[in-house]
Amino acid sequence: MLIHLIADYGARDLAFAEVVQRLARLLPDATVLPTPVPAFDTVSAGFCAAQLALADVGGDRLVYMNVAPRADRPDPRPGNQGERLVAATCSNGVTVVGVNAQHCFSFLRDHAVIRAVDVADAGSQFRSRDIFPEVVAALARGQQDPVGEVLDDSLVPPHPERAVAYVDGYGNLKTTWTEPPAELGDHVRVTIGDATATATISDGTFGVPEGEMSFAPGSSGWTVGGQPRFFYELLLRGGSAADRLGRPPAGARIEVTPP
Repeated sequence: MLIHLIADYGARDLAFAEVVQRLARLLPDATVLPTPVPAFDTVSAGFCAAQLALADVGGDRLVYMNVAPRADRPDPRPGNQGERLVAATCSNGVTVVGVNAQHCFSFLRDHAVIRAVDVADAGSQFRSRDIFPEVVAALARGQQDPVGEVLDDSLVPPHPERAVAYVDGYGNLKTTWTEPPAELGDHVRVTIGDATATATISDGTFGVPEGEMSFAPGSSGWTVGGQPRFFYELLLRGGSAADRLGRPPAGARIEVTPP
């Protein structure tokens, strides 16, 4: 089995090694593949979880996600209590386990049945190492005993519209746009926060000359019920769109207007 571990511990952080070590003890035949996201970034985590879970690649896999900013309540949290652990069963049968924090499950809410998991939500600062792995291992083995009631839709917000979804290692901005904001070939002004750049609406991210920015269907998306869905991407050919647009965080609103 392949287990995707999505977390905001920090790339190469000791925390990743500790969680992988715990999962290796419980699931010795599994391969654990870590994917880091920025600290407290539930939009990036949710986007990555959906991309990995809904990919049409076959194989036995599970997604374990832990980004828990504990921002649902500002008051002190006894016993390091945090957001509740839930499990999503996707339309292709893949399970995604993680805390229901902000937008962690927003990209899956229309493609999965999300249920509460019967496990303690307090007792350790490091719940994803000390408390949750036993449940993750049980679900990986196909056991359903820890899974409880279906979550009400109101407990899982939709993902941000017309926003940054994820910033990849090249500085490409994957967005939540799924339709072109203008006609093919149009030049548009893209504004994110205080930063503005000109982009060309294209049918491919490399459909612009070197040094120019495209706004086109990118490499991310998934097919559900036979319907493909591709997310648009801002790519600066030969450079970093993220740098050009002020290194915006996931969730930042994208405004697109004629130049």
